Amino acid sequence: MKAKNLKLENLSGKQKAAVLLMSLDVDVAAKVFQELDMKEVEQIAVEITNLKDVAPTVVEDVIEEFYQLMTAQSFMLEGGLEYAQVLLEKSYGLDRAKEIIEKIRVLTTVRGFSALKKADPQQLASFLSKEHPQIIALILSHLPPDQTAEVLNEFQPALRDETVVRIATIGKVSPAMVTQIEAVVDRIAEGALSPDMASTGGAQLVANILNKSNTNAAKQILETIEEKDMNLAVEIKRLMFLFEDIVGIDDKGIQRILRDVDKRDLALALKVSDDKVRNKIFRNMSERAAAVVREELDYMGPVKLKEVESAQMRIVDVIKLLEEAEEIVIGGRGKEDVFV
Repeated sequence: MKAKNLKLENLSGKQKAAVLLMSLDVDVAAKVFQELDMKEVEQIAVEITNLKDVAPTVVEDVIEEFYQLMTAQSFMLEGGLEYAQVLLEKSYGLDRAKEIIEKIRVLTTVRGFSALKKADPQQLASFLSKEHPQIIALILSHLPPDQTAEVLNEFQPALRDETVVRIATIGKVSPAMVTQIEAVVDRIAEGALSPDMASTGGAQLVANILNKSNTNAAKQILETIEEKDMNLAVEIKRLMFLFEDIVGIDDKGIQRILRDVDKRDLALALKVSDDKVRNKIFRNMSERAAAVVREELDYMGPVKLKEVESAQMRIVDVIKLLEEAEEIVIGGRGKEDVFV
């Protein structure tokens, strides 16, 4: 969309920031840039570059929205959320007041969670351990997997396992729960929570967290999940190790895996794999066995992608079973580097 055709409702947050800075004196804009981190500066600079010939009405709308947001924040600091909403309703009407308050919540959420991401895992764990596991799960689901794994390792096993299960099964939450989360985040980082948090989490997030956890903790957590939901545990296990990750297993482990893998599954799994994966496999097979698989690949012809993915998942299942039996080791979890 050309800049001259832009409307306020179609602008992204970065574009609004760009328009606002474009309306300022260059010296003032430069001072604003000095308060931002380099990534933010780069993103806004790109938007400024792309936005040319912005209609004066759009600039006015952006400035007006900025003014309203600053007014709302001033009201909130003076007397809290309810006080701000009352004053905003008097100034802008009920609907507009609600819209402004919601935008303030989103903006403060970003700052709030930015602060949490910089928090020491031990201190954060100490604070969160006093909260309900569902509250903890919703907050941790918004933090990087590395940090979440470190926080979970600070918890007592019962709280840790319960929290991980809740992260994996997060769905919609009630307004009352959102209010509680807002209060917790506010106490930690002087921020508020966006209702969008209600839809985060899932098996992939848990898989990312467990990949960053030490082996024993990951195993115990998965055992707890298995007791409550076997299908969920299987899904997480598969997400924790992708077929392409096989390149990270040492040659001895690859050779052990190949003994239990069906050769037809191996050929299917390699159908869409890159040379790095194929070379890893072939150099750990006898010349004759590798020739057989290569020949099958050459004459296989087109196959359905879901068949390839199913074959890869069956091989991943073999890998996970061998790891659980301690016959192979998948390195790279947490701060451990284990070799066999």
